[in-house]
Amino acid sequence: MTHTLTTGRSTAITGAVWMMAAGLLFAIDNTLVQMLTMQQGQAPATVAFWQYAIALLFSLPWVVMRLRTGVFSKRWPMHIFRVALAAAGVQMWVAGLAYVPIWQAIALIMTSPFFVTIGARLMLGENVGMERWAAVFVGFVGGMIILSPWSDAFGWAALLPVGASFLWAMSSLVTKVLTRTETPDSLTLYLLILLTPINAVLAVKSGFILTTTDSMWLIVATGVLTAAANYTLVKAYSVADAAYLQPFDHVKLPFNVLLGWAVFGFLPAGAMWIGTFLIVGASLYLLGREARG
Repeated sequence: MTHTLTTGRSTAITGAVWMMAAGLLFAIDNTLVQMLTMQQGQAPATVAFWQYAIALLFSLPWVVMRLRTGVFSKRWPMHIFRVALAAAGVQMWVAGLAYVPIWQAIALIMTSPFFVTIGARLMLGENVGMERWAAVFVGFVGGMIILSPWSDAFGWAALLPVGASFLWAMSSLVTKVLTRTETPDSLTLYLLILLTPINAVLAVKSGFILTTTDSMWLIVATGVLTAAANYTLVKAYSVADAAYLQPFDHVKLPFNVLLGWAVFGFLPAGAMWIGTFLIVGASLYLLGREARG
């Protein structure tokens, strides 16, 4: 009995460490993307293409190992639709980082669970009780506080992370539908294989050329970090439950705030913490409700 408890505790700690490591890697990745777009003026679509193309390159051994078993599916149109939504979310996210401070972008991307809840009711016909609608409303209020559309400092670019949050939520809903017939390997494989060509199409207008040598080194670093961050995320979910891990996922916010302050001098306003508290609290409540069924 003691051995079982010790093993369970060890697994929980390991999962939390992997999740926090993923948050740190994503925070560094976001900082480099913001350097490329906001400081060096590289086109967001070009940055997004190279970032995920390089991540795919570093993931090729895994892709090759699973090509035989994971690529065959009769639902390939749904796979394409899902990845197209994810790619559009990536484009809006990177574009947002070209204009919006990291702390604001990260706080707003946390609104995704609320879009998932609304979409699950409207698109999948799932039952959403008053408690969940209340959590969605609280999260919406938190998002409005962070956006502050009534403020003179408000810019339309602040809506880009919200758009990314919405698109990724819709991609998650399509993923939920696909899990009824598809394997995790199939879902991951299609995402990796399709994301780069879709990003390439979206980058045609801006082109594929990076204008400085520094940008080339930074883009390689973002690709490696993207691959590493996703790997650590998968490792976290492989050893611990999603509901348990979610609070540790929110640790990425202070990581991003600290890096944004250290690199760019971005200092969050007091209202940001109020809005973030509402978003995080409401999203944790939603996840708790899902875990309880």
